[in-house]
Amino acid sequence: MQSHAQPKMRPKQGKIKAPKRAEMDTVVLWERLSESIREIHNKKAHFLSFEENYRFAYNMVLYRKGDELYKGVTKLVAENLDRLAEEVIVPTFVTSIGTNSSKAGGNSALQEGVDRLRRGEEGTALLKSLKSVRDEHVGNMEKLKGLLAYMDRVHTKAARVPVIFEAGMQLFLEHIIHSKRWPIRQNITDTLLDQIQLERDGHAINRSAVKGCVDVLIELRDIKEPDIKNTVYKLDFEPLFLERSRNFYEEEGVTLIGSSDPTEYLQKVEARFDQETSRTQYYLSSFTEAPLLDILKDHLITPHVETIVSRGLDGMIDSDKIDSLARMYRLFVMVPSGLPVLKKAMKEAIIRRGKEINATDVGADGEGGDGEDEGDGNADLLTDIKGKGRESLVPKRKGTAGKGGANNGGKPVEVAIQWVQNVLDLKDRFDKLLRDAFADDIALQTAFTEAFKRFINNNKKAPEFISLFIDENLKKGLKGKSDDEVDVILDKTITVFQFIEERDVFERYYKTHLAKRLLQQRSVSDDAERGMLAKLKIECGYQFTQKLEGMFNDIKISNDHMNGYREYLIKTGQNPEVPISVNVLTSTFWPMSLAPQPCTIPLQMTAACSSYERYYLSRHSGRRLTWQPSLGSADVRVTFKAKTHDLNVSTFSLVILLLFEPVAEGDILTYEEIHKATGMNEDELKRHLQSLACAKFKVLKKHPPGRDVLSDDSFSFNHDFTSPMQRIKISTIAAKVESTEQRRETMEKVDEERKHQIDACIVRTMKDRKVLPHNELINEVTRQLASRFQPSPLQIKKRIEALIEREYLERGEDKKSYVYQA
Repeated sequence: MQSHAQPKMRPKQGKIKAPKRAEMDTVVLWERLSESIREIHNKKAHFLSFEENYRFAYNMVLYRKGDELYKGVTKLVAENLDRLAEEVIVPTFVTSIGTNSSKAGGNSALQEGVDRLRRGEEGTALLKSLKSVRDEHVGNMEKLKGLLAYMDRVHTKAARVPVIFEAGMQLFLEHIIHSKRWPIRQNITDTLLDQIQLERDGHAINRSAVKGCVDVLIELRDIKEPDIKNTVYKLDFEPLFLERSRNFYEEEGVTLIGSSDPTEYLQKVEARFDQETSRTQYYLSSFTEAPLLDILKDHLITPHVETIVSRGLDGMIDSDKIDSLARMYRLFVMVPSGLPVLKKAMKEAIIRRGKEINATDVGADGEGGDGEDEGDGNADLLTDIKGKGRESLVPKRKGTAGKGGANNGGKPVEVAIQWVQNVLDLKDRFDKLLRDAFADDIALQTAFTEAFKRFINNNKKAPEFISLFIDENLKKGLKGKSDDEVDVILDKTITVFQFIEERDVFERYYKTHLAKRLLQQRSVSDDAERGMLAKLKIECGYQFTQKLEGMFNDIKISNDHMNGYREYLIKTGQNPEVPISVNVLTSTFWPMSLAPQPCTIPLQMTAACSSYERYYLSRHSGRRLTWQPSLGSADVRVTFKAKTHDLNVSTFSLVILLLFEPVAEGDILTYEEIHKATGMNEDELKRHLQSLACAKFKVLKKHPPGRDVLSDDSFSFNHDFTSPMQRIKISTIAAKVESTEQRRETMEKVDEERKHQIDACIVRTMKDRKVLPHNELINEVTRQLASRFQPSPLQIKKRIEALIEREYLERGEDKKSYVYQA
């Protein structure tokens, strides 16, 4: 059984006055606290006691009057903000925005300047007033935040209201920026936009004032908005600013492109980009930069890309305006259409200049003047018949024909050399642009390469010209240059060579020119020759240079043979009347046919040749030697009335000169007599007679005088010949650049070689793959042969048909593929 004890009752104490006394106390507390808050708003906080006022707020919250306290404080803050707006901000509203002067002439311009100045000053005052009100308000709220710290800690969280500082900033937004009594927001945004426009027009503004106002807008956030991350700047100012900027730059783009040349336009546009970037970094939000620059791109660059390029690109290139081109590139890469348009325009610019260079080779098909003896380029064995010692022929770049001489043959070679030099200069020029103006852009680099390939391969003479350029440099152009300089020249030449598609044509010319240099000992430097060969090998592979290396090897072995021959003469006691130097060449390496040029060699010369032949065959059984005197040279001592000269002539020229040895002074030999005695074909005979009787050194006289040799002409020895030089080189008249007919013959030979190469490639591919569809076979053959030439699908198809006829291939059952027949 439980017992319930009665609770003891305490007697009432009269000192405790609970509810009514608490309510009375909080009213007094609020009166005293509100008075202190007003003093804070009146900038008299230094007269107040922080501890006393904190206790007032503390007790109100403690007595459960936090809601009254919160509402009372916010009401006082709102009243103070309304007062500040009315007393500080509203009086500074700008009244001059949008005003225009109606006066004419100079007064109008003066008045406009005055208006702009007034607008700037008024705008600065308004922006500063807003910033000052905000700063004062933030200072007040910081003080209140300290006094009401207990309320923020205890009451606001339970009541689900913002802490007093956040509430104060929201009140600032509602009573200042979004004030319903005064159009502050409209005035602030209009003033900011006007200040920015003034600066865009070139006038100075107070950037600090603008920055202070913008910072206020950036800091303010409406806590009632769903997305609290959106600032007042983002919601109220930025859309208007971007719209105003869009309208401004759309109009300015049209105006500038019509009134400025492209160089000036690009300068102004880039300046606008710099200005807007600086503006966003200094006093606008950094997040505004991207959409603002997009506006500039959309209205200053994209619509005018084609116009800028068409009106200004060529002029910039011709004037070497690196800065302007670099500026164009920097701006164009900002927009999607910029780089493709620039790429196309640069490609067309190169091709256009390349066509002009190609036009300079017109007339290069003519016959040459005094130059090296081209001969027919055919020999398995070349005999150099010498009088005394060994002399190398140094070709003249310019023709040496006199009044009665032959055609000026230097010009065609000059055209070839100048063409390559012009291409190199153009390449250097655009390489500089690519490096200095276009930042080595890969897309532009590709366009440059395509353009050079196109115009170089449009010139069908390009392979020959490049070979001639190398030939000229390796013969005398590199004389006196250092190894580094030589390497630079060779590298540049390889650069042009890389653009050639028909490399097999180049190889044919290069082999011919190399043969001349090696056989006539006209290379300036063996190291340079080897260096060029190494570069070609790197570029084209071993197969390309295999025969070229074999030519070098033949010359080395021939020198060893000559040393052995001299020892043989000493041992046998032989002393040929005519000393000779012989090069033994492997027929498969050298660009020469087996058929020698016909010529009746004098007995004293044939005796020397027989002596060497006996020596050579005694050491190499089973070999057959074919003498080819057409590329030989000879040193012969000739006595004239005034002086004895040592002449360096071709072997054929020596044969002609020996015919005049028994001829008495004043007697002549007719063309027919010379032709019959030498047995040479008429073209060769006329060339050599021209070199002896019509060029600079006329050791023979032609009757009648003239430039060309005719079949009814006659010749006599020129006993009256004089020259200050003891040693004289008489070069054979020859065309260094092929004529149209010669080029046609060369291409026929090349086409024949290509047939064999295509056949070999098809058979090699089918042997490995056994079965291939038609298109795959075409693509594979084209890929494999691309390093030598570009075969057309029609060429490959014809060779496939030929191989089917020869039973190397057969068609598949589907008639769309081929099968290899073992």
